[in-house]
Amino acid sequence: MARGGDNLQVLSALDVAKTQWYHFTAIIVAGMGFFTDAYDLFCISLVTKLLGRIYYTDTTSADPGSLPPNVAAAVNGVAFCGTLAGQLFFGWLGDKLGRKSVYGMTLMLMVLCSIACGLSFGHTPTGVMATLCFFRFWLGFGIGGDYPLSATIMSEYANKKTRGAFIAAVFAMQGFGILAGGIVTLIISAAFRAGYPAPAYQDNAAASTVPQADFVWRIIVMLGAVPALLTYYWRMKMPETARYTALVAKNAKQAAADMSKVLQTEIVDEQEKLDVMVTSESNSFGLFSREFARRHGLHLLGTATTWFLLDIAFYSQNLFQKDIFTSINWIPKARTMSALEEVFRISRAQTLIALCGTVPGYWFTVALIDIIGRFAIQLMGFFMMTVFMLGLAIPYHHWTTPGNHIGFVVMYAFTFFFANFGPNSTTFIVPAEIFPARLRSTCHGISAASGKAGAIIGAFGFLYAAQNQDKSKADHGYPAGIGVRNSLFVLAGVNMLGFILTFLVPESKGKSLEEMSGEADDGEEEVVAGRAVRPSETQMV
Repeated sequence: MARGGDNLQVLSALDVAKTQWYHFTAIIVAGMGFFTDAYDLFCISLVTKLLGRIYYTDTTSADPGSLPPNVAAAVNGVAFCGTLAGQLFFGWLGDKLGRKSVYGMTLMLMVLCSIACGLSFGHTPTGVMATLCFFRFWLGFGIGGDYPLSATIMSEYANKKTRGAFIAAVFAMQGFGILAGGIVTLIISAAFRAGYPAPAYQDNAAASTVPQADFVWRIIVMLGAVPALLTYYWRMKMPETARYTALVAKNAKQAAADMSKVLQTEIVDEQEKLDVMVTSESNSFGLFSREFARRHGLHLLGTATTWFLLDIAFYSQNLFQKDIFTSINWIPKARTMSALEEVFRISRAQTLIALCGTVPGYWFTVALIDIIGRFAIQLMGFFMMTVFMLGLAIPYHHWTTPGNHIGFVVMYAFTFFFANFGPNSTTFIVPAEIFPARLRSTCHGISAASGKAGAIIGAFGFLYAAQNQDKSKADHGYPAGIGVRNSLFVLAGVNMLGFILTFLVPESKGKSLEEMSGEADDGEEEVVAGRAVRPSETQMV
């Protein structure tokens, strides 16, 4: 196995560096991108009911308007399609051009598209929705790039002792982004509700949606640009990571100079040692080579499939919280509220779930990941999610009877807690640690894109699956589904499969990135379990 002495001084210095101010700067700069990602992706679920009321209400109907199924699926899902494409493209580009140079592009794309989403125009409802979907696709494309780049930059800057916590802290900003989306929506809907009072739909259908409600969703969506804009300058000031400069760009002098400034210590550039490292067999194989398949094929399969399964469960719950809250009568029937009252109540419910279940889970991961390890946290998370899903599904009729709603919400919050103190965090962290530097961003992008494919299945599939089995009780325009209860059983099965596939993923706690990827291997073979293996294979044994 790779030994500390085999590594370049600049990389060893990063591995053993004490936690310093630059670590926290990197967490904040990379984390604010994730804060923006989460805000932009999840705030749309808070305003979809409002969009239905503004653009699709027929005042002669007994119920307020809702987005037609195809429009709702497009508005919710198009950003995920963009994210999937962005993860693959920017992940590949991050290995080709460098992490830093691509990092600014993704941020500017997010800022411009957040603003453009709020300025969606059109003479007809279809025109407005089509414009919104167009800009949300490109917003998602920018967000997609943030996944592999943020994870890779943080893993390459961190020391090996606390690397897991640092990457988890970047990802934990997602929790604050979801929380911020709920709080911003609460404040804006409350302000407009106070300024422009309106009767409930059943009392006066036409007056229940005030014209000013159109500004509400636009302001909420556009505010996503603010945090990203604030960190743009600092993103551009960050030096390229030493691991990219040395191992991929093959410039030991620049890597040593950059990290001497960052670590405030003298580092020798070892160009000759680097030349030997990067020309060795362990540092020359490509992504589609037989050598990559032998060394890292199962790792990539493990990181991609577990993220895929996790996101099916995670996003199907997250995007359709409001439907679950309505089905257990936690949010009153739409006709008994005005448009802005409904937005206020949906955002209040989501903020409560974020505060109680989402945010704490992320920070439990930050605190414990370098103590109990990635593998144990992921296994426990998938197992507990399965248990709580079954706990919601088996006595589902009990939870929907009056007086038991709070118990349902507590169980639901625990499912989120163990998603975030579990596979939602670890599936993001591990792909940034176990692959070679020249393929790290690409492999993280592939794993993340696999996750987003799961999110698309969760988002689109659950939209139809959770409909009532009785067509007359299903939402307007939707076919009959399998119902919320059966959908929860399906999701429990998905989580159990994730538990099993976690065994393909290696533990990276306390090891250097070069040790995990085999980049510092000296080419010698060791005998393990009776057969000759290369040093980089021993992680799987």
